[in-house]
Amino acid sequence: METFLHQLVAGIATGGVYASLALALVMIYQSTHHINFAQGELAMFATYMAWSMVNAGVPYWIAFFSTILLAFVLGVLLQKIIIQPVQNAPVLSVVVVFIGLLVIFNSLAGWIFSYTIKSFPSPFPKEAPFGIKFMSAHELGSIGVTLVLLLLLYGFFRFTPLGLAMRAAAQNPVSSRLVGIRVGWMLALGWGLAAAIGSTAGMMIAPVVFLEPNMMSGILLYAFAAALVGGIDSPGGAVFGGFLVGILENLLGAYLIGTELKLSVALLLIVTVLTIRPAGLFGKVIVTRV
Repeated sequence: METFLHQLVAGIATGGVYASLALALVMIYQSTHHINFAQGELAMFATYMAWSMVNAGVPYWIAFFSTILLAFVLGVLLQKIIIQPVQNAPVLSVVVVFIGLLVIFNSLAGWIFSYTIKSFPSPFPKEAPFGIKFMSAHELGSIGVTLVLLLLLYGFFRFTPLGLAMRAAAQNPVSSRLVGIRVGWMLALGWGLAAAIGSTAGMMIAPVVFLEPNMMSGILLYAFAAALVGGIDSPGGAVFGGFLVGILENLLGAYLIGTELKLSVALLLIVTVLTIRPAGLFGKVIVTRV
């Protein structure tokens, strides 16, 4: 029973990371109607920035919040400088830009920080509190950080004027412009938030998978599966999908298919969802009249 609980909690912890990255994917999709294939590499590069600050002697939590701020600025700059000029370009052109960003950030991280695997510190103690045996302190802390982040984002988009304006700009840019919303800046802020969310996911998963330029490749695949399961246009669905994928991956890997085939769970989910319910569990089915 303790082993099952450990696998379940570990699945929830990694599922929180998948949920965060899936939410970032959905935020970009809502504003561009494209999948940002570079989302994982942005998270990886931001995690390297955090590692550099911690190695330079900066306290962990100062480095943590500084990295979130730097990732936010980087996301805004990318949208303004690279994405905005091609937002009306053909679909293939935009996809090539996203893939180009993926390759650039991956190569840049390898060039600056090298491809050597590095350990990333965890801010949490080695042992869980209250003598809990079936989960580590990092798993507990990671779940806590993820839940706080998701609650803050929910409150921001649900109750603040800026959050409501960003939602309106992403969902209906034409009508938003008519009521005076600066759509371009709202979309740029959305990119910034997505990069900041991704950086948090990267810093939470790095102590588990170790730090290297390709660390987020598999994580992005799980996040993509989570976004598809929940609905690529549904933020709440992406969060649900992230936790579901994390739990399924851990339990199936432990009791059915083994750790070697865990990545196949994400691929199977992607194929199944696209075949049976392309809109996902909570996504909207869009019908276009011809």
